[in-house]
Amino acid sequence: MSILHGEVTQEERTRQMLTEPVHDLIIRLAVPTIITMLVTSIYNMADTFYVSQINTQASAAVGIIYALSAIIQAFAYMIGMGAGNNIARLLGQEKNEAAAKYASVAYFTELIVGAMIAAIGIIGLRPLVYMLGATDTIAPYAMDYARYILLAAPFMMCSFGMNNMMRFQGNAMYSMIGITFGGILNIILDPIFIYDFGFGLGIAGAAIATGISQICSFFILTYLCNHTQSCISISLSNFRPTPRIYANILHNGIPSFTRQGVASLASVVLNLAAHPYGDAAIAAMSIVNRITMFLNSAIVGFGQGFQPVCGFNFGAKRYDRVVESYEFCLRTGTMVLMALCVLGFIGATPLITAFRREDAEVIRIGSTALRMQLVSFWLMAQITMANMFTQTIGLGFRAALISMLRQGLYMIPMVIILSSAFGLTGLLLAQPVSDVLSSITAFLVTRMIIKDFKQKAAAEAIGHADEAV
Repeated sequence: MSILHGEVTQEERTRQMLTEPVHDLIIRLAVPTIITMLVTSIYNMADTFYVSQINTQASAAVGIIYALSAIIQAFAYMIGMGAGNNIARLLGQEKNEAAAKYASVAYFTELIVGAMIAAIGIIGLRPLVYMLGATDTIAPYAMDYARYILLAAPFMMCSFGMNNMMRFQGNAMYSMIGITFGGILNIILDPIFIYDFGFGLGIAGAAIATGISQICSFFILTYLCNHTQSCISISLSNFRPTPRIYANILHNGIPSFTRQGVASLASVVLNLAAHPYGDAAIAAMSIVNRITMFLNSAIVGFGQGFQPVCGFNFGAKRYDRVVESYEFCLRTGTMVLMALCVLGFIGATPLITAFRREDAEVIRIGSTALRMQLVSFWLMAQITMANMFTQTIGLGFRAALISMLRQGLYMIPMVIILSSAFGLTGLLLAQPVSDVLSSITAFLVTRMIIKDFKQKAAAEAIGHADEAV
């Protein structure tokens, strides 16, 4: 028996994906992924909250190292989601042995790449934190935090990879268990390791707590992968990488890499652009980033519930169900984000104050930045769903394009142009302007794809009717 409603086989999972009403199916799959994303965002916020009680420089350091974490996640998501896309389609075609090879290749590749990132990062730690945007006053805190994040990188990458591969198999509940346990453990360990009543390790304690939590998630997810009937098992004997397997993983995973990688680059550009306005500006943007990540986690989780449904049905050429699921997620996600943006706009000042009440400048800059972003943040539903949709159906270039818009192709030029013209106000305006431009582009990219799928679905319906006659 499974942890919830009884174990199901991969064959039964495929039948559910191809026949159950998509609204019910997506909601059922999305609930655990939303919880997973919310918990991940909460423990990221917890790190920022507890560290911000130390001082403004420590708060800013967490924002600086966010760019490093985004790089690690970029590689993890590229491999995990790239493999997951292939796995979903292969399961939809009932090619289970081929799917198992992708899972094992991705798993061990994540461990190897994570170890390489850790080694390179630790060797060049000091120049790395300055490259990420640290000032002389922030750098010592950033180095203390980054060192332990890098040591945990192999486990972190593999956890993210397994989380995505399990989701694409329709086993989001199991991925939620591993990630949620790690997140809750992180929240518990943070104050114990950071403050004097525990180990008193300061900002390094926050990173150690995160590392321990990621390692625990890694072992839980590995166990669940290998001991549940509906999950593809990981085995060293199936670690038989070929150029074709890696090419397919990269083709489907590059959009995730560009999305996370560009987010890292944009974070570095913002940190460097904020230097003239002091550590308070960097700290304020770090806090705002954590809050908006939390708000966006709901739509990302909802989209992750959509992806396995989309992948299975696309593999089975059920275009009618692909379109129905996409449009349902887009409508629902937009409404949810609009409600969250209204609440966040009203409570902007109390939210920022909760993180850094001792620094009035952080509160002033952060409140303004948060309100500016929330004016357009509801458009993230269009951007996120368009990216996940095009990625899942294998349109790698278009998915990569959409993923680079918000925090790359539009965001970085806006930071340079608007900050040069309007100073700090222009810097804070860059994100909402980028959101508007990105959502328009995402709509134009997906409009023709949806139209094409509707035509294919109509043609198939006519064909089935003729066969019935």
